Amino acid sequence: MNAPTDPASVTPPDESELLAIRRKKLARLRELGHEPFGGKFDTTHAPGVLQQLFAEGMEVRVAGRVTALRDMGKTIFFDVADIGGRFQCFFNAKNVPEETFTMFKECIDLGDWVGVWGGTFLTKTQEPSIKVEGLTVLSKALRPMPDKWHGVADREIKYRQRYLDLMSNERSREVFLTRSKIMAEIRRWLGERDYLEVETPMLQAVAGGAAARPFETFHNALGQPFYLRIAPELYLKRLLVGGFTKVFELNRNFRNEGISRRHNPEFTMLEAYQAFGDFEVMADMVEEMICHLAMKFCGTLVIEHKNEEGEVTRTIDLSRPWQRTPYRELLCRVDPQWWDYTPEQRREKCHAMGVEISPQMEDHEVTQQVFEKRIEEKQFNPCFVTHVPSQLVPLAKQNPADGTIVDVYELIINGVEVSPGYSELNDPIVQRSRLEHQAGEETQNIDEEFLLALEHGMPPAGGIGIGIDRLVMLLTGSESIRDVVLFPQLKSKE
Repeated sequence: MNAPTDPASVTPPDESELLAIRRKKLARLRELGHEPFGGKFDTTHAPGVLQQLFAEGMEVRVAGRVTALRDMGKTIFFDVADIGGRFQCFFNAKNVPEETFTMFKECIDLGDWVGVWGGTFLTKTQEPSIKVEGLTVLSKALRPMPDKWHGVADREIKYRQRYLDLMSNERSREVFLTRSKIMAEIRRWLGERDYLEVETPMLQAVAGGAAARPFETFHNALGQPFYLRIAPELYLKRLLVGGFTKVFELNRNFRNEGISRRHNPEFTMLEAYQAFGDFEVMADMVEEMICHLAMKFCGTLVIEHKNEEGEVTRTIDLSRPWQRTPYRELLCRVDPQWWDYTPEQRREKCHAMGVEISPQMEDHEVTQQVFEKRIEEKQFNPCFVTHVPSQLVPLAKQNPADGTIVDVYELIINGVEVSPGYSELNDPIVQRSRLEHQAGEETQNIDEEFLLALEHGMPPAGGIGIGIDRLVMLLTGSESIRDVVLFPQLKSKE
């Protein structure tokens, strides 16, 4: 009698062997008269939906990927799943034609897509299941799924081959389902408040609306350069001139700048404008919207961020009312004499604080660097930073009591800016002057068509932007923007 084999001593097949085995099964399917890459299959329920609506005795048709398989001889239990959930199938040789059972035993692997039909029932362990009466192959997977327990451990593979991450990582599936629902809820929420969704050009002759480096391209038919938009702002304001009073756009912006845990060159932004409003009206709206989203998708205004081990690393309290503090006051908390120093003294203070600055920076940029490093990155609960220096926001309206500041807010949550909001500048003469005299390495480009539109009269208005990727990071407890963007930009392998 042979001694039992020690599983630890068995060498698992390498990838080339696994691929060869699956191709043999592909050929076997065709020998048995089955198309390995099937076509239309009518379903009554998705697997996750059937879990929610389950009742015994239902006649159902369900399709999904085989994600678990337990062969017990004449009975096989297997799960079919998609992005929304899984459902167990009970496959018994007595309930299906012998040829169908043989085909499954010989040819079906984890990762294959199948369609099944039959009646629902509860197993002895009270597991909702389908008693399979028929089965068809919808797609044979020629490569194996990621390891069930460890998923995709390599972050490079996780981001480059997101489909593998979605197959094996329930956490990733939850994040991206939530992201989709958040965007749908934002649209619904704004629509209830009479905002109209619009679309503006992503290819623009002038890259305006923000101080950022654009991606450049060339339009052959028109014979001129174009830019992927860095912001939709100047086109949305044209619509205010045209008579729209509440508009929003939820779409992509592109900035040819660095990649980091909180920056992706292609990102999703909500911009909204309300005629006859101001920055405080818009701050109220943003506070209400984000709290609504938190309650709907988190069930609480106190959001815990956890590490991979499930330990709470940060707690963010969105309870209202949110703090509103002027920019200058926050700098005084870093150094009470900050605004009394000369520009040279402020530079010296930066060096003493360990805040990196470059020789080319203007004085207001030096101060902004201190703000970002010593205030913004340490502010986790919501704070509307109000009334910033006018040099930083050339598209915002000047404060009537102090001409050196503008009526804006910058909403900081979780150590990053999540949303800026302005009382929009609608004086075309002042707007031209601001754009022409703006300092700094990256300046607002002068869009003559936009200035022409302003001369036709734009109503006073409040405007906002919300970085959707950062908002999703906040609401899902994700620590990297790449974990909330399905296909983040990566350097080519070559």
